[in-house]
Parts: sequence; C-alpha cells; structure tokens
Amino acid sequence: MYIVMIASECAPVAKVGGLGDVVFGLSRELEIRGNSVEIILPKYDCLRYDQIFDLRLCLKDLWVPWYNRAVHCSVYFGFVHGRKCFFIEPHSDENFFHRRVFYGQGDDDLRFAFFSRAALEFMLKSHKHPDIIHCHDWQTGLVPVLLYEMYKHLGMTHPRVCYTLHNLQHQGVTREHTLRATGLNRHAYFFHQDRLQDNFNPAAINLMKAGIVYSNFVTTVSPHYAWEIMNTPQNFGLGHTLQVHRGKVGGILNGIDYEVWNPEIDRHIPRQYGINTLDDKYENKMALRQRFWLQDALKPIVCYVGRLDEQKGVPLITHAMHYCLQNGCQFVLLGTSADGRIGHHFWQLKQHYNDNPDCHLELSFNEELSHLIYAGAEMMVVPSLFEPCGLTQMIALRYGAVPIVRATGGLADTVFDANYAERPYHERNGFVFNDFNAQGIESALHRAIGMWYSFPQHFGELVTNGMRCDYSWNHPGQHYLNIYECIREK
Repeated sequence: MYIVMIASECAPVAKVGGLGDVVFGLSRELEIRGNSVEIILPKYDCLRYDQIFDLRLCLKDLWVPWYNRAVHCSVYFGFVHGRKCFFIEPHSDENFFHRRVFYGQGDDDLRFAFFSRAALEFMLKSHKHPDIIHCHDWQTGLVPVLLYEMYKHLGMTHPRVCYTLHNLQHQGVTREHTLRATGLNRHAYFFHQDRLQDNFNPAAINLMKAGIVYSNFVTTVSPHYAWEIMNTPQNFGLGHTLQVHRGKVGGILNGIDYEVWNPEIDRHIPRQYGINTLDDKYENKMALRQRFWLQDALKPIVCYVGRLDEQKGVPLITHAMHYCLQNGCQFVLLGTSADGRIGHHFWQLKQHYNDNPDCHLELSFNEELSHLIYAGAEMMVVPSLFEPCGLTQMIALRYGAVPIVRATGGLADTVFDANYAERPYHERNGFVFNDFNAQGIESALHRAIGMWYSFPQHFGELVTNGMRCDYSWNHPGQHYLNIYECIREK
C-alpha cells in the first residue's frame, strides 16, 4: 500500500510532543510491514537538520494558490532515520516557517492552512496518487476538505483519508479569511453546521471539525480517549460532530519505538539492563544521583518527565513532590512550560528545594537526559487532568519505573493497579487513582511507597510485569492497516 503522512511534526527533526513520535513510529512500522510511506512536513528553520540525511532540492518551482495570487515554494527531500520525508519551503512575505518556533504564532491558522494546500498541490504536480493520506490534528484538518472539494476534480480521485485526533483541546478555530486564502470560496456552503462551522461560534470555522467531517475514518490515540470524547466534556465542544460521525470513529493506542526506548540497548544510559539483569538498573540510579547531587540513601526516586501545563495536572505534580519528600522519597522533575505563570511557579519550587539533598528540578527539555531519569527512577507520577494517550507511562514501564497515574485516556488503557485491577496479578503494573485531587494522588503514592519499603518482592514483580508489556507499534500498526484496507474499498 502507498501511504502519505501529512503532519506538522515528525520526530526527531520536528518534535514538540507525542505527535512527532507517532508520525515517525507508525511510518516506520508500516514500512517494516512492506508498505511505501512518505511524510510531508513544513520546512521549518528550526528543524534538527543534523537528523536529516542527504537533504536535497527535489522540486524547485511549486506555485501554491493563495488568496488571489500564488506563492512560490521549493520542496526538499531527505531521509530521517530511514523515513522518506518531503519538506515544503514557501518563499513569501508571510515567512510562514522561518519563525524559530513550530507553534505559538498569531497566524498559526493561516500557516498550516497554507501548508495543507501546499501539500496537496505538491502531490498533484508530482503525480502522487497514494492509497491513503493520513493527516494529524487540526494543523492538517483542511487536507480532506481540499481533497474532496477541489483536488478530486483535478484528478486526485484515488486517495482516501485517515485523520488522527491527538488532542481535542486545540482545534484550530479560525475565521472566513482562511477559506478565502485557500480558495474554498463558497462561504455559505462551508459555514454550515454539517461542514466547517464551529459548533459554538457561527462566525468561525473549526479546522479539526473539518477533518472529522471530511475524512473517511477518524482515529484517536487510545480506546479510552475515544470513549471519553464521545461521552464526556473532554471533546471540548466537538461532541455533537463526533456523535454524527460515530460510525467512522475509533481509538487505537499509540505505540513507542523500542529501538529508541529500550534499556537493553539504550546508548544514553551508563549501564544497560533488562528483566534478567535488573540489578544493573541500580547503577543508573547512582548515576542519576551524581548528576543531580542527590544524597546516597536508602530511598526510592520518584520522577516526573514531561510538559508542565494544566493538562498534565500541575497542582498534583506539585503535591506529589511535597508528599514524596515528606514520606521517605527523593524526587526528580524534568520539564518545561510554555505558560509563564506555570514556569514561574516551578522556578520558585526549584529555588525552595535548591539545597534539599533529595530533590532536583531540571526546568528544560532534554530528551537524552530523560533516558537517564527513566533508567534511574523507581516510580513515575503521571497525574494528568486528561491524557489522550501518554507515552511517558509506557516508556516508564519499559525501564522498570512503576507508573502512578490517574485513570484517564491512554493511562487507563496501559496501567493496571497493583491492588484493585480486575486483571490477573501478572498483568498488574502500577498504581492508579481516579479523583483529580490531593487525596486521590496521595492514596496511590501511599500504596506505592509502602510497597517499596515493606514488600520489596511484590514491588519487584510490578517492575517485571511492566517491563514485559508490549506497547510497541506492532499491534497499532496492524490496526491502522486494517482501517486503511477498510476505507480503501469504499
């Protein structure tokens, strides 16, 4: 099968969050299974160019219609760790992708609307007729609209579209100028509840809704998140649209790349280890303590790795830190925040605990360092308010760091409570709480810390249960192929 991924991220060259990991990991798995996969990305000036091999110009003159004119673009081709990637670079006064950032600009709606139009124009001009176009999140929500309302009539009748929702909190709500810019000029037609009109603002269009309405199948990044967005306020206003199209909505749990996240072959940790050599994990714990000047004591290390924002449960991360330090643990945090208020909060915490020999806060993004934290810690907290999938808990399981999570989204699909899960003991791998409050996370932490100190054998069984879990791309890859086959036959 011939598949084209259109996305705003692909790890490791353009990565902000889990979206980048998914685009790379799924593409790799699909290729392993004998499919031809190409990825189309914006050519940001902040790409990790050191991760692109053999980058070269492949199309010098691509003219993309935009408002009442055309924007001149160049298209480059290169390999990203074996993946075939095309990078679209517009040459225009708007300077769309030369901002030194991926997101967070006032005209993000137009930047990615342009990218969506440019991706299809490139496919048309280079005679690409894939079986499947796989789009991701609101940034590419206009792709199926443009395909079925415009490019289908220009000869692109073959592709079918799979659209993946990674996080419904961000939907790309914009105004009618986006229609004018992309050439979708029939305002009365598109400003309709059954098409692009936002469900709450009749003067706005919603790019994520566009993708849901026009694609052939819609996936979320975990089965539990699919249920939540259909049945709870976590749909952020898209509940009616999802119910209308529920026959083509399903959840597939993301995978992680065990070529990257595997303590048996990890080049970023001082001592590699596996289930049969778990004692070697202790050397990584010692290295982590030395890195952060923590005291050598008979205490477990509890960690948090990830973004610091409201979705991730900032109040509960903070509470967990205080609770762990008061109850015989060391605490390590690695993360950064785009929210100045939250960033200031954690800088204050860092100053407060600066001289504490059991605590270190590293307020930065450092993927190499995260490997050492996973390898050195015994437990990881993931107290998210909501979590479409979550990769950090799956990585923690692989590295023998027992996850302590709130039962939401993909966390509920991957972590099963040591005491209360309705699963056999050999499938239980962590600690789970339900209520988003201090009492909820304390209940889970109390049980986890108590087991580490009082029942080390049982804690060790949880560790090995987690390390045996298979959260690779193997199963999700097959699920996506089944969906592709289904929509290709329509």
